[in-house]
Amino acid sequence: MSPQKTESPWLHDLPGLAALAPGGLTIGVATSAMQVEGAVRDEGREPSTWDTFMGQSGRIVDDSTAAVAADAYHRTGEDVRMLRELGVDSYRFSLGWPRLQPNGRGSANRAAVAFYDRLIDELLAAGIRPMVTLHHWDMPEPLQHAGGWLNRDTAYRLADYAYLAGEAFGDRVDSWVTINEPATVMLGGYALGVHAPGATLLFDALPTAHHQLLGHGLAVEALRAADVRGGIGIANTHSPVEPASDRHDDVLQAELFDTLHNRLFSDPLLLGRFPALPEELRHLTSAFDEIEPSDLAAISRPIDFYGLNYHAPTRIRAGGPGHFPFSFVPWPEFQATGSGLPNAPEFLGVALRELADRYGDALPPVVVTAGASYPDVVQRDGSIDDEGRCAHLAEHLAVAFAGAPGVDLQGYFVSSLLDGWDWEAGFTQPSGLVHVHADTQDRTPKRSYRLLQELLGNR
Repeated sequence: MSPQKTESPWLHDLPGLAALAPGGLTIGVATSAMQVEGAVRDEGREPSTWDTFMGQSGRIVDDSTAAVAADAYHRTGEDVRMLRELGVDSYRFSLGWPRLQPNGRGSANRAAVAFYDRLIDELLAAGIRPMVTLHHWDMPEPLQHAGGWLNRDTAYRLADYAYLAGEAFGDRVDSWVTINEPATVMLGGYALGVHAPGATLLFDALPTAHHQLLGHGLAVEALRAADVRGGIGIANTHSPVEPASDRHDDVLQAELFDTLHNRLFSDPLLLGRFPALPEELRHLTSAFDEIEPSDLAAISRPIDFYGLNYHAPTRIRAGGPGHFPFSFVPWPEFQATGSGLPNAPEFLGVALRELADRYGDALPPVVVTAGASYPDVVQRDGSIDDEGRCAHLAEHLAVAFAGAPGVDLQGYFVSSLLDGWDWEAGFTQPSGLVHVHADTQDRTPKRSYRLLQELLGNR
């Protein structure tokens, strides 16, 4: 199979693409606090795990920090105007936990409440529904000192924070996401050390999955206790997994990765049980053999929607570096995104079908978030052409609009609105619809912004 071309036929037929959108589908864009807010020491915000991580030598590709990021903390009005002009239905953003509750416990920081009040009210005045993520990775540093997600008590701290946020904003927020990508936190932050807090525990990181899921369930209870108006869900990352060959070892390790990355974070939520591995691998997940029934009852509390963050498929081969049992195999048949992931929109359809097949009637309405980094080309007139991102956006929207049997697709969010600070990649992987100048933070809509704007206008 030859690599996919950047060009997409939908780029020449946006009215036709818009006509495929299911009626009533919410279309929005997304950001997260750590990636765009900046102002990391302003008005009572205290350090997070990512502040500490980015300050350690060699952790961030370009040695940058999120101290300014996209300066969204000081540019609320400008960013809301861009959202209104874009024509989106909803804006998904995260509350900065170390801004709203700086020490991870106690009362809310009044300056932070005022900031998020202003953002939410301006969104509503612009006709844009707020979707709020409670925890998008930026844990207050004092909680990390106490063990972070290795400490069961952190689940209760998340619940207290959720209640605090629900009381402050619950009358105006349309949708709540408890945690964003707990699998990435476990694998990147605690198992492999490429994300904050930088631990390399391999399979000893598994308790962080249990504690994050428990935190999710307790946060659902807390938001309902706060009588929030909006629906409540979670955002899990799902990657369809294929073995590199039909060899037994490759198939076995692909099943292991599928369990660790996908089912470990969806089975307990939707089925009320942790997934079981084949007997020869079961010792690796013995941490889940004696989970308290009360924990599973909390984890599996009913939710209003299920968030699917889609990035790319994964191909697995047995054998890895050190004591790691598997390794990742490239996809030469697909063109790569700017971050090196395969641009494989058809696998978004696979992910949707897998959810429907695995969970059937237990699967709530689904909300998809997707996006990718691509190089930007600045034209002579100052406009920015991001052809790769345009094609990626159009093709993924087409797959989402086509849907999958058994999936009630409720929303699609494009990540990201703004070029921001992209975690361990720093500023090397721009993923925004809007370019943010590194020195001035001036905003310039890219070709992809205009594409989405035209598509939304054609609905």
